[in-house]
Amino acid sequence: MIRAMGFVLLTGVALMSCVAEGGPPVSVDTQETAIRPQADTAPSARATGTTGTTEPASSESKRVDFWFEGVPVQGALLTGRVPSDTVSLQFEGEHIELGDDGFFIVGLDRDSPAEVTLVAKLKDGGAIERRLSVAPGDWKLEHINAPYRAGVSSAAFQERRGAELAQIVASRGKNVQSDGWRQDFIWPVTGRQSGFFGSQRVYQGKPGSYHGGADIAVPTGTVFVAPADGVVTLAARDEFTLEGKLIIMDHGHGLNSAFLHASAILVNEGDRVRQGQPIGQVGQSGRATGPHLHWGLKWNDARIDPLLVAGAVS
Repeated sequence: MIRAMGFVLLTGVALMSCVAEGGPPVSVDTQETAIRPQADTAPSARATGTTGTTEPASSESKRVDFWFEGVPVQGALLTGRVPSDTVSLQFEGEHIELGDDGFFIVGLDRDSPAEVTLVAKLKDGGAIERRLSVAPGDWKLEHINAPYRAGVSSAAFQERRGAELAQIVASRGKNVQSDGWRQDFIWPVTGRQSGFFGSQRVYQGKPGSYHGGADIAVPTGTVFVAPADGVVTLAARDEFTLEGKLIIMDHGHGLNSAFLHASAILVNEGDRVRQGQPIGQVGQSGRATGPHLHWGLKWNDARIDPLLVAGAVS
């Protein structure tokens, strides 16, 4: 899932500049990794790259503290494992779902603050807190020497849009079970990347809305596939005003994908799909100026950069 973006496996007590309360600076193992934790792999034998080495299990300090994979930068998705004897985990004050093996994911929003906090509650009543320093994202900003003008929507649009947004919110609020979040994600379709996550126009110093996904320009009718295992929570064949024909898929643990502007939808709501399975055809339905697939990723409320999850488009 993070094999092509310079992501690293981080062992020891914390990530990079993450500070242990009252402790010394931590060390970082910068060996690249191409393998995310799988459900059938014991935590003490996680693969750490092509060398065949495994995470050390002999050091008590490493077994009782956090383990992370990923680089903490805005728009990134991190994988972690909680300390030994953890009973619950909070990220920025919110409860985080844990796998049976203690693994979890957290997403860093496009506009994430410079520091975020994880707190693991332990069986003995204690807690371990870790602070992660988050690097700023490198977004494509276009500065426009013109005043910002917000669009004015008709009453009919507002009424229809409200119903559409309600369906999107409901689809993302469904409780489904999937281990897709553990997989190395692939691109739903490959081609020329025509739109970049986080890009934004700034009008005389006032920022407009930013682009919340990645766009791949390919001909109408091109089949796109599931980037990872998941459950279809929305299959909107009746075009939404902006998104057109829309698919939303839940990969588990708060991570979901949205696929916009399709010309055809090949799955139904409730379908359990496998990575690489065809789910739709590219189009330009909704508000689109040409045929392309818009792939958006969210972890809970955080918007995630697909390029940091699936690597460079091949």
